[in-house]
Amino acid sequence: MERRALTARHFFMETLNHDLFLWLNAPEHPQAWVLAWAIFCAQWLVFTAPLLVIEALWRGSANARRAALCACVAAALAMLASYAIGRLWPHPRPFMIGMGQQLLAHKPGASFPSSHLSFWWAVALAWLLQPGQRHWGVALVLLGLPMAWARIYLGGHFPADMLGAALVALACAALAALLARSHWESLQGLAERLRLGRGFLR
Repeated sequence: MERRALTARHFFMETLNHDLFLWLNAPEHPQAWVLAWAIFCAQWLVFTAPLLVIEALWRGSANARRAALCACVAAALAMLASYAIGRLWPHPRPFMIGMGQQLLAHKPGASFPSSHLSFWWAVALAWLLQPGQRHWGVALVLLGLPMAWARIYLGGHFPADMLGAALVALACAALAALLARSHWESLQGLAERLRLGRGFLR
């Protein structure tokens, strides 16, 4: 009975996941400007995160450099976690089961969780957890929403993949914050060396 209830619950969640995907996925003939915006959000917006990290390490305050270092750790943990989950539970992408419109080329592989959003939200939440840097964290979290929409719209992911990415990112950002707290002196020393290196190269 319990196994049957779990199966029914899984069926309901998967059906809801598919229904939400079909609602958010592109129509057969999307408007050109919507398609262009979706491709930009899906492919190019993610590159602003490493640029922000580099800028913070290069010219930021001590708090900004600490946030950037935490973001690097959180992003690395999120990518490892995303890869491991995908290997252990290889949930197919929508186009692999013939569902919806695929408007962005992507090789077949595990869709859960989205590695793009795991990376992005890990950086965003790591920033959010740092004192004095929360406004940047909020901005990055919100910027992840059009990216998540775009990857569903273009047919590469299901909505559940984005929820999974958010949970992975939250766990990894929290772990990075704990590691930063327990290794604060070495992290502070690294941030200071980056500041001195910047002054030397200027």
